[in-house]
Amino acid sequence: MRLELGRRADYGIRAIVDLARYAHHPQRRTTRVIAEAMDIPVGYLPQILAELVRAELAISVPGRDGGYHLARDPHDIDLLEVLQAVDGEPRSTVCVLRGGPCRWDDRCAVHDPWSRAQEAMLQTLSSTTLADVVANGVTPDVGTHVAADGFEPTSSWPPHVGLRRPERDQGPTAPPKR
Repeated sequence: MRLELGRRADYGIRAIVDLARYAHHPQRRTTRVIAEAMDIPVGYLPQILAELVRAELAISVPGRDGGYHLARDPHDIDLLEVLQAVDGEPRSTVCVLRGGPCRWDDRCAVHDPWSRAQEAMLQTLSSTTLADVVANGVTPDVGTHVAADGFEPTSSWPPHVGLRRPERDQGPTAPPKR
């Protein structure tokens, strides 16, 4: 079984986690800074941020000192809200056995266990807040991007801890990115 995020959901979670990391800092985050820090294509990020703003999860401030920040405290935003904002309803509507639309009046043999599994996943996502994610340090490696911004994130995890995309990882002998 493959359970993975689509590109929109992946980038949406990365972007809002970046905002959550800096939630208590007075300076707003720019598109360029978020894209760099979270390894998101800068041309694609405005679309994702617009979805987060429409869902009232983020606030956009125009102008020279503008940028983005969270609309609510990171403890009050859960992962399910973020996924719904950028990717729509995460529940599958396709019947596992028949491949067509799932109909409640004519259920297949795996409908009930599949529905329970989906509900368990949705419950986990809705009970995991951005504060939980930031506290666990589950964010891409931001390396020198944080220092270039001139301030540190509000979380206490080390900035070198996190995920890297394999195609960008140059191995232990490569010099640090600058």
